[in-house]
Amino acid sequence: MATDPDRDGLAARVVAAMYARDAASQAFGMSIREVCAARVCVSMTVRADMTQAVGTCHGGVIFSLADSAFAFACNRFNEKTVAAGCGIEFLHPAGVGDVLTAEAVEQAAMGRSGIYDVRVTNQNGETIALFRGKSRRISGSTIE
Repeated sequence: MATDPDRDGLAARVVAAMYARDAASQAFGMSIREVCAARVCVSMTVRADMTQAVGTCHGGVIFSLADSAFAFACNRFNEKTVAAGCGIEFLHPAGVGDVLTAEAVEQAAMGRSGIYDVRVTNQNGETIALFRGKSRRISGSTIE
């Protein structure tokens, strides 16, 4: 798939502005790894305070990583968009020190609705979770 520098640039500006206002993603230590017209990748390192009783990364933390990537991806073209629904399947545990990356890719968009898949992997390329989000575009833009 050919890249479009104008759309890539817009996506990068929108995601940077969103991240600057996203206290939750920052608190989890998430960082934007890649932004282009085709996808958004967000990473974070699992900390000890992100684990649950059995010692693995809490599912809610993994969900938050995937949800942030989803949010950045569905807003990347400066059309204000919110989640209409989502689900996640946990496939492999993550532990303290693991670097998790969520790659969000648009699967379909029609009218004001979209469907996005997010794959969460660890530093070894193992799939930790698969997330599917449904988006709904609302009025307004993400940045001026």
